[in-house]
Amino acid sequence: MNNDLPPADLRVFCAVVRASSFSKAAEGLGMSPAYVTKRIRLLEEQLGTVLFHRTTRRVVVSEAGERAYHWAQRILDDVDHLVEEVGVTRHEPRGLLRICSSFGFGRRVVAPALSAFAARYPAVQVRFEVFDRLVDVAAEGYDLDVRVGDDIAPHVIARKIASNHRVLCAAPSYLEARGTPRTLAELAAHDCLVIKERDHPFGVWRMRRAGQEHTVKVLGPLSANNGEMVVQWAVDGRGIILRSAWDVGPLIAEGKLVQVLSQYRQEANIWAVYPSRLNSSAKVRVFVEFLESYLAASAPPVQGL
Repeated sequence: MNNDLPPADLRVFCAVVRASSFSKAAEGLGMSPAYVTKRIRLLEEQLGTVLFHRTTRRVVVSEAGERAYHWAQRILDDVDHLVEEVGVTRHEPRGLLRICSSFGFGRRVVAPALSAFAARYPAVQVRFEVFDRLVDVAAEGYDLDVRVGDDIAPHVIARKIASNHRVLCAAPSYLEARGTPRTLAELAAHDCLVIKERDHPFGVWRMRRAGQEHTVKVLGPLSANNGEMVVQWAVDGRGIILRSAWDVGPLIAEGKLVQVLSQYRQEANIWAVYPSRLNSSAKVRVFVEFLESYLAASAPPVQGL
């Protein structure tokens, strides 16, 4: 076996693993599928093993490929850290930064922050993706997950970058027609618009009041996995929502939504979550510090409710 493994081939290999596709990996890397296939074939020859099981429909990582992926990530991270420690990035961060977040917060908050970050640090290339599920940053190849919610796995590093909570609210038209709930238990008799959040069970709202946790099971005629759609339904008078203060703060200030049961809230702070192996990464540190300052400057007034 040839012990000289080019980092470029390891990056191609990791891209194929994450995409589960040669063609999608090639598209993401800006390479031709034929070139990606060639690099993987040469890597398999160097390692003396099969890294992928190929079918007409999909690419599946072999057992040896899983082990190789684990080591390839460590090697590439070490290469990046070497450059950061002794190269020009010690003063000017550079390289690829892979970031993910949730749909709504990612679009409304993280994306504008990334635009400002790119203007300040042009040597950093950012790849940003949004999901409606919790992402395992270590296993899925991301450097950072900007997460709303306090459900954090123990094997990652989590830094709180902004305080936040979810509040209950509804349109004035809905409250006029159906009445305003006076207790949390009364929500069971109301039309509640449920969002499939990344960090709590569907249709189960856990709230805190005076340090005590309370749980209510809610139902309603409409539900979705996209918060922006559900917020619009609430504005249209379709029901009560539990939504992040970052999202509904402006609507409450404008009178389009009214907060109900204001003594209850659900903690959902904003975190930067990243693998422990990236704890000393300069580009991760710089972005986290930048985002923390960005969020502090743009916090909605409803945060104090």
